[in-house]
Amino acid sequence: MIDALPPEGVPAEQVLGELRALRGADRPTHGGRLFAYVYDPAVPGLDELAGSAYAISAAVNGLDPTAFPSLLAMENALVAAAARLLGGGPGSAAPAAVGSVTGGGTESLILAVQAARNARPEVTAPRLVAPVTAHAAFAKAAHLLGVGLDLVPVSPKTLRPAAADIGAAIGPDTVLVACSAPSYAHGVVDPVTEIAALAAAAGTRCHVDACFGGWTLPYLRRLGADLPPFDFAVPGVTSISVDLHKYAYAPKGVSVLLHRDPALRRPQYFAYADWPGYPLVNPVLSSTRSGGPIAAAVATLRHLGDAGYLALAARTREAVAGLAAAVTAVDGLRLLAEPETTVVCLASDDPDLDLFVLADELTARGWHTQPQMAYAELPASIHLTVTAAVAPRVAEFGPDLAAAARAARALGPVRLPAELLAVAAGLTPAALTPELVAGLAAGLGLAASDGPAGGSDSAGGSAGAGPLPDRLATVNTLLNAVPPELRAALLTEFLSLLQRPSYH
Repeated sequence: MIDALPPEGVPAEQVLGELRALRGADRPTHGGRLFAYVYDPAVPGLDELAGSAYAISAAVNGLDPTAFPSLLAMENALVAAAARLLGGGPGSAAPAAVGSVTGGGTESLILAVQAARNARPEVTAPRLVAPVTAHAAFAKAAHLLGVGLDLVPVSPKTLRPAAADIGAAIGPDTVLVACSAPSYAHGVVDPVTEIAALAAAAGTRCHVDACFGGWTLPYLRRLGADLPPFDFAVPGVTSISVDLHKYAYAPKGVSVLLHRDPALRRPQYFAYADWPGYPLVNPVLSSTRSGGPIAAAVATLRHLGDAGYLALAARTREAVAGLAAAVTAVDGLRLLAEPETTVVCLASDDPDLDLFVLADELTARGWHTQPQMAYAELPASIHLTVTAAVAPRVAEFGPDLAAAARAARALGPVRLPAELLAVAAGLTPAALTPELVAGLAAGLGLAASDGPAGGSDSAGGSAGAGPLPDRLATVNTLLNAVPPELRAALLTEFLSLLQRPSYH
């Protein structure tokens, strides 16, 4: 426990020591063994450079570019770099491309949906068409903005939507059609050319979510990867999002939302002057924004340069090939998708080889992966986001994967207790209570700390769930066994248990 507001001030070195101690419980962000959430180029000195740049502009407020023109210059530089990389700028298919720097991919996607909705004020019930593999942030945007969401299935073989199915889903109230380059879960690029043509024919905007891989796909293509067109070179693509804190290797959180021309961006802005204070105009969701992440991104891009990113993409591509070979060498494992970008996604055809147990066994060997639940006709899988830092580790991964598979077979698949399955079968999201979820958590080994889970301690605060167990196969199996709506509700209630302060 840490007291963020002690009665007396704490010496600086002690504060930093406490923070370092807290970080000791986290997954390793460097070293090439974490296949999700962080992006490590393994470039010596880059962290220190980005940290110094961050400190230079940490106090700068992006709310008013007339007061802080340095931040305006840096944002314009980042937008220009992203636009040039993705088919925009002078001499390109989108010579007047413009953009905005956001705090992350979710904000970029929300703004893309907002701009599309606001551009069609005559549509009283606007709708968004997207494949089921589109990032969940689209669902969040639709929820927040009051936009209906029409999800289109993907082929279990190609993991892509059929363009004809996207076209059939487009209606008079569709304000935006979305596709991925690539999809996060499986790392495949949707048929952007065909989808954008259908959207254009219907008079509808088309957004390409390249948050995950947009910064590296152009480099992979230069290295010989056979990737379909996806950027502003494709007619009908009206906006593109790309995260700089992913494969541009900038610190969290910086993303760029690009529009083909200024008129397309204009409905994204929020301006308000009908109050006694200063007139407010925001290009993005936030008003106050620290310049720290933006300065760190500029420093990272300038230090690595085009040649540096090409070299990092080459190392990543080499790592992907090595990991894919390691997967196919293990009996019972297969690649869910042919790795054409920076993702290795594996599945199991062996009923004795439980993927969730396999993920635990990999964790026990120091490899942190991302298990994914089954969805419709798509099987459960394990997702590996591959970065340049993974390349030196590939030779270690193959033997560890084989050993983990043997151990997982020896343990056998997870068998949920009959009474737990019976409880789960009768649950609905509306029936969930904090007490019920706390009981389920305790039954799954997620024991509460400081008293009964969900209850209150003697000081009047609520006790939360205790530390997560080392093995999560049972938890993942339960989540995999229930419908997505119940899965989401269970996770919400469990996160609520975790996010409770301790008042001592």
